[in-house]
Amino acid sequence: MEHYLPPVLAAVAKRSAQPAKALNVRRQLVQADLAAIRIGDLAVRLADGRDDITAAQMLRYRVFYDEMNAQPTPEMARLQRDFDALDEVCDHLLVVDTTRDTVVGTYRLITRAIAIANGGFYTAHEYDISCLETYPGEVLELGRSCVDAEYRTGSTMQLLWRAIATYVTAYGIELMFGCASLPGVNPDQLRLGLSYLHHHHLAEENQRPVALPSRRLNTHLLLPDQYDAKEALMSLPPLVKGYLRVGGRLGDGAVVDWQFNTTDVCMVVKTESVADKYLRHYRIGGVGLSDA
Repeated sequence: MEHYLPPVLAAVAKRSAQPAKALNVRRQLVQADLAAIRIGDLAVRLADGRDDITAAQMLRYRVFYDEMNAQPTPEMARLQRDFDALDEVCDHLLVVDTTRDTVVGTYRLITRAIAIANGGFYTAHEYDISCLETYPGEVLELGRSCVDAEYRTGSTMQLLWRAIATYVTAYGIELMFGCASLPGVNPDQLRLGLSYLHHHHLAEENQRPVALPSRRLNTHLLLPDQYDAKEALMSLPPLVKGYLRVGGRLGDGAVVDWQFNTTDVCMVVKTESVADKYLRHYRIGGVGLSDA
């Protein structure tokens, strides 16, 4: 069987000592590791070809545009898919309901090599990430995460984070980052969660992305004694809380994404303890996952 290889890896191979064949072999090994991760009827894998990528884009459209009222381009609306140029060259992590052979969750994964070969990271449209781009170890950008409404359970998040832990281990990733969204574009309505993140989870200065000056919103909206920390934590979306569970830290400032009808924060995660924190949180052991 011919395994799918993102086209950019051929270009990456030319820039490095690793031939495309070796990169493909590594990717196949990652797929094999991911195949061992299941919860009930849910399985996880990397996209293997056009049909898988299209399924992820269609899920993103349903969640971002139909459900969350993002503003699609005319072409997106016609195709009922959320897409951009990076979709063609990155890895798409998929959660699949095996009883229906349907993609019900997805995450987009972009390594530094892929970003360099394709004009940079997506996050750079909202944040100055020079401190991450020049980080001496391997880095990974996470993005375009969504889960079908019917499957927004702890099990699906377990699969996604266990799969990410497998991926970062295989590729030697030391630092992960990406934009996480809070619903809505009114900072005043989000002041509780934004203030909590600022006061309790701010990234170290040398690893702290800074919102671009033209787009930056202050996240220091309330003093610590002006809110209840537990209430503030509970107000955050599941994706943001997922980052916090694995040690995620906040960049400087927030950014309104008018197209997606959200307010974005940049989260940074050191991967040295991701697996341990993840396994401890969900009390999972071994290679695979079960409902037990």
